[in-house]
Amino acid sequence: MSQSDFSRVAQAIRFLCAQAREQPSLQEVAAQAGVSEFHFQRIFQKWAGISPKRFLQYLTLREAKELLLESRSVLEASLEVGLSSPSRLHDLFVSVERMTPGQYKERALGLTLDWTVAETPFGPALLAALEGRLCALSFMAEADSALALAELRERWPGARFRQDAAALRPFVAALEARLRGEPGQPLALALKGTPFQLKVWEALLRIPEGRVVAYGDLARRMGEPGASRAIGTAIGQNPVGYLIPCHRVIQASGALGGYHWGADRKRAILALERARHAPVVA
Repeated sequence: MSQSDFSRVAQAIRFLCAQAREQPSLQEVAAQAGVSEFHFQRIFQKWAGISPKRFLQYLTLREAKELLLESRSVLEASLEVGLSSPSRLHDLFVSVERMTPGQYKERALGLTLDWTVAETPFGPALLAALEGRLCALSFMAEADSALALAELRERWPGARFRQDAAALRPFVAALEARLRGEPGQPLALALKGTPFQLKVWEALLRIPEGRVVAYGDLARRMGEPGASRAIGTAIGQNPVGYLIPCHRVIQASGALGGYHWGADRKRAILALERARHAPVVA
């Protein structure tokens, strides 16, 4: 991709972020980039990995979540993010989050959360899914799932819990594949957090296996150079262990730093990942 294409996409992203409440059309955004709709759609998809429409939906949904958690009504949230009616916000939530705005506001009230325990090289792990989307992966100190379940219930107090190994089988298989160093298919996630937490968790997904990043460096990559402490807090609240690789963030000194599931486990995970990417010595 040429530098001019990169600049156009960067300009379009800035425009979409600034004008998300106006719900600009593809024609309007392409005009800002100075190219045809067809060319803009192609270069945006190539650079960002998603369509402009999907990116705008993400921006809209992120702001709507924040408003709902501030106790705004669904109608208020819909109008404030630039949607013409609550039904449009409803459709957006259902298509992306697999829950209605009301259920999100009430923290999954009435939904069923399936869970199971899987064995891993780093000890047993509790996995949970909400309406077919992975919402939790917690390593456990031992085979007792009580503590991990208690944390899960605190995060999703409105959900009904059901132990169902079959429902989690695809996610367990995906975890096992990644533990073997295989990339696997993209996973559907149901993540509930503040916009800042979601931004941090997304940044973690961009750290390659076998690499580590200091908290301050991650903050600068995110464009938040003064937010290292807040970023560290958000990392500690990551609900999906290993698959969202919070273990790849360390202190600037080279010390491991904290890990929700224990420093020894973090050390073992990093050692395994580094060994897979170390040069082979004859």
